[in-house]
Amino acid sequence: MFESSDLNACAALVERGDPKRFLAVMAAPVQARKVLFALFAFNLEVARAPWVTQQPMIAEMRLQWWCDALDEIASQKVVRRHEVVTPLAALIDSHAAALLRELVTARRWDIYDDPFEDAAQFERYIDYTSGHLLVVASGVLGGADPQVVRDFAFATGLSNWFQAVPKLLSQRRHPLLDLSSKSLRRLAEQGLQRLAMARNSRGLVSSDAGAALLCGWQTKSYLTEAFHHPERVLSGLSGPRLFVSKARLLAQAATGRW
Repeated sequence: MFESSDLNACAALVERGDPKRFLAVMAAPVQARKVLFALFAFNLEVARAPWVTQQPMIAEMRLQWWCDALDEIASQKVVRRHEVVTPLAALIDSHAAALLRELVTARRWDIYDDPFEDAAQFERYIDYTSGHLLVVASGVLGGADPQVVRDFAFATGLSNWFQAVPKLLSQRRHPLLDLSSKSLRRLAEQGLQRLAMARNSRGLVSSDAGAALLCGWQTKSYLTEAFHHPERVLSGLSGPRLFVSKARLLAQAATGRW
């Protein structure tokens, strides 16, 4: 498998760079944590790659490095030694590696200033970056209907994207096709509908796989706020009170009702 030092490194990366997901992983069963820390550390490193440099060529090279590592995993070749790649290679198969490679490729959008071409491209971006990640995570942990996971992941990915909008706008990026309140409310409603669809089909996701979905513990709160106050998506969603939100996370972990 891999050394405990790799797991500790992955956990430290997530704790520093994605504290909300860190809390979700710590609320998950112990046996699920090594899977989730490795996958979420990978996701964090890939998500950061386009933003650590202002030179598109360097950013492309950083993403290509991750594509090459995933190709090594998929082809069952000798995999490069790396604190994230090494544990990842011990957990995923060729199909999962291919999905994660598409996730990396989708992140190329983050390098450039171009807006999304249409709604389909935006939804595909959310599906590849959020959906692929949680499909792989839930698949490694246990049985799960991929469509149920993708519905949940779309809602969670959209919630996270809404939270990032103010920063993206400050960097002169084009995070959404339409910034009108009507459009934002409609998008939030779409997210809430897909979240409800996923939860209504909770029985199609095993309890083991459900640990991967604890990362959406704040999704409904943010999407509901965006629906009722769409203008806050542009200025910054306030989000749920942390104490109440943590209590909800613990309840979800205890009952398995993500």
